[in-house]
Amino acid sequence: MISEFKEFASKGNVVALAIGVVIGGAFGAITASLVNDIIMPPIGMILSGINFSDIVTTLKAAGPDGKGAVVILLCSWLLRA
Repeated sequence: MISEFKEFASKGNVVALAIGVVIGGAFGAITASLVNDIIMPPIGMILSGINFSDIVTTLKAAGPDGKGAVVILLCSWLLRA
């Protein structure tokens, strides 16, 4: 198994994989910024000023101390930064 890994690493596949991970991470950040800063504000304005970060579903309400609420952020995939 170690000899197979040495053969794999020596072919340059590790470098190609590392470059792909870096490019993928940068592309994800660019896409998130595009959606959060350019696409969603006009859509929210068209829909009567909806703030998509406020859209949640409450599974369990907060206790008397204001803690312990369990919520699902419905648009969290749009708001990743």
